[in-house]
Amino acid sequence: INCCTIDWFQPWPKDALEAVAMKFLKDVDLPEQQRLNIMEVCKKFHVDVQTLTKQFLNEAGRHNYVTPTSYLELLSLFSTLLGVKQKEVSDQRARYANGLDKLTFTAGQVSAMQEELTALRPSLVKTVAETEQLMAKIQSEKINVVEPKKLIVDGEVAEAQKQGDAANAIKTECEAALALAIPALNSAINALNTLKPADIKLVQSFKSPPATVKLVMEGVCVLLDLKPTKMPDPSGSGKMIQDYWETSKKLLGDPKLIDTLKNYDKDNIPPKIIAVIRSTYIVNPDFTPQNAAKAASAAEGLCKWVRAMDSYDTVGKLVAPKQEKLAEAEAAYSVVMDSLKIKQADLQTLVDKLKTMEDGLESSMKRKKQLEEEVLLCTQKLERAEKLIGGLGGENARWTEVKDQLGEQYVYLLGDMLISAGAVGYLGVFTAGYRQKQLETWVKMCKEYDIPSSKVFALMATLGDPVKIREWSIAGLPNDSFSVENGIMVANARRWALMIDPQGQANK
Repeated sequence: INCCTIDWFQPWPKDALEAVAMKFLKDVDLPEQQRLNIMEVCKKFHVDVQTLTKQFLNEAGRHNYVTPTSYLELLSLFSTLLGVKQKEVSDQRARYANGLDKLTFTAGQVSAMQEELTALRPSLVKTVAETEQLMAKIQSEKINVVEPKKLIVDGEVAEAQKQGDAANAIKTECEAALALAIPALNSAINALNTLKPADIKLVQSFKSPPATVKLVMEGVCVLLDLKPTKMPDPSGSGKMIQDYWETSKKLLGDPKLIDTLKNYDKDNIPPKIIAVIRSTYIVNPDFTPQNAAKAASAAEGLCKWVRAMDSYDTVGKLVAPKQEKLAEAEAAYSVVMDSLKIKQADLQTLVDKLKTMEDGLESSMKRKKQLEEEVLLCTQKLERAEKLIGGLGGENARWTEVKDQLGEQYVYLLGDMLISAGAVGYLGVFTAGYRQKQLETWVKMCKEYDIPSSKVFALMATLGDPVKIREWSIAGLPNDSFSVENGIMVANARRWALMIDPQGQANK
């Protein structure tokens, strides 16, 4: 033999097997006593396979080599498979538990929703009835109270408007008539304002005043109802005549003359006086402001004042009846408006009351809509919950059973994964009979060492994935348990497998 290197594998002593096992198992979450038991079982697995290998060689004439690597594979696979399977089973059990919790919660919610629906329906019926009653009451209030009252008030408003328009028309006529006299009156007042004390003194100083001045002063004295003085006729007739000049001089000497004329009661001139003014002075062609101005500037203003009083009295006589009518119209309008305000206040009270009722109706309608939406939502939830319970109610018992089975399986994982690791690490080369006999021996050994495991061990049950097994079957792998177990071993082994495969199935 040349160009070869021979590796001689000597069997490990028991101390080595124990030390290696404890190194691998120290990171596995186990009670200390259970860790020692598993270490003993792993050591026995290794020794048992050595014995089985000799028996297999003697009976079947086929060689198998049990090396330290096989022992390391056993320990490594056990740690890996235990962690993966514990998480897988734990997650599955949690999903079933969560599903059962949801079913329980939904069943409880159905009861709560039924109670809620039972409580909501009377409230909805009551609210609907109250809303309908309030709507009927509001409609009746509108038709029988508010609208008739509004018609009455509207009629009185129209009537008051008519009376107000009539009063305004009379007032306009009065103002138009007075507008004719007011300019002359204002002109006279302005003329009075222009009079100077010196101008008045000048007129007063006349010993023999001009005829126009005497005529103007006579008019002023007549309007002020001042009496003339009796004196002999200057023409020598021997008769006594009425002369206003002495009276006029006294009047001109009054310092309050201008104020007296400005404050003259022009609205109440006695008819006898105004008749004299008109018959004696107004008709006199010499009684004009222009003529008076020629005689004396003060005479012009006084003449304007006398003529303004005449014009104002003329207009006043025309306006007075209208003013009386205006006063009557305004009094009637005031009475109507007072009555109207009371009725408008009553109407406003009714409108406010109606508005309060309408606000209450709006609130009631919102409450009704809210209750209807709550009833609809609760009904829909109840229907969905009942459908869910109806569809999954039969699953409750099955899910509970599966959850319990997964809980039991979780407990058995320790022994099942230990045996599975031994099968993958050691038993791949053996035929079905040898394999099954050794597995049964290991199951009993686990029980002896208080390691929980399934009563009947099956590699397909512990490591088999139904989906993958189905894929293998489609690819051509026979359906017998031995072939499937071989596939499981190849899929879970960390080392490259040597296939005894005369049919060439493994390449598929």
